[in-house]
Amino acid sequence: MLLGRLLSRNTTYISSVVLLVAMQAGCGGGSDPSNHKVPVVPHVFILVEENHSYESVIGNPAMPYTNSLAQQYSLATQYYANRHNSLPNYFVLTTGDMVTTDDTFTGTVSSDNVVRAITAAGKSWKVYAESLPSVGYLGPTVFPYGKDHNPFTYFSDVLNSSSQAANVVPFTQLSTDIQNGTLPNYAMIVPNFVSDGHDCPNGASNCTDTDKLATIDSWIQTNVGPLINSAAFNNSVLIYTWDESSIDDMAHDGGHVSTILIGSSVRRNYQSTTLYQHQSALRLSMELLGIKDFPAGSATASDMNEFF
Repeated sequence: MLLGRLLSRNTTYISSVVLLVAMQAGCGGGSDPSNHKVPVVPHVFILVEENHSYESVIGNPAMPYTNSLAQQYSLATQYYANRHNSLPNYFVLTTGDMVTTDDTFTGTVSSDNVVRAITAAGKSWKVYAESLPSVGYLGPTVFPYGKDHNPFTYFSDVLNSSSQAANVVPFTQLSTDIQNGTLPNYAMIVPNFVSDGHDCPNGASNCTDTDKLATIDSWIQTNVGPLINSAAFNNSVLIYTWDESSIDDMAHDGGHVSTILIGSSVRRNYQSTTLYQHQSALRLSMELLGIKDFPAGSATASDMNEFF
């Protein structure tokens, strides 16, 4: 009888431990990345917003749509930009290297980049840039379009090829490509200076951060939401990040920013506590397309397998 009671108690204890371990395994931040594999998907989208900290975005009631995406899909809670000023962060996302720390940079970038890697792999790409003056426009900023938020316009691969330049298109082309089933394998979505939170809405010279963030959130819901909800997005992934944090946030040089991974293959209700920077997002964007050519710093960057 005593032996039976001891066995019963031990069985109950072991069952409780197993249940606790199983519950912990389902929580964010504690999983072994080696147990996860990045899938190869038909389309990868990179959406970059501007100049706001993780803390100003996540949990902010002015951004209900963004926070619904963060709760529904995967959120990187320890993701940091590489530098202050916009352009170096856009270059890390597309070349694996900062290239410059000067937003007024006018040079040509001839180093390895996503265009070169994507083209070599026989895949397609586009930039959907809001307020872009015309298809293939590679010139300077024409407000509210900002050249320093469009790294592709600096690449020698694009500057020296009219066919590659034709992949830089106004944002309005996105809805057409969704409808026609002609989305590229890789796309960067570039909102204009107002829609990305760089400048105040409605032409105002002064506004609050709440005004800017509410404008961003509304723009994403209206303009990117239809992409996420479309049949064309099936099995695809959107990486929604920010170029840099607020100017007073110097953590890891560029500050703490929110990064959300969205897609049917992405883990649901997941939060990662691993430290990442933009070179990891570049690496992931290539891996998602089955490309093993990782430009510059992305070759040694931490992978983001845990999100799948």
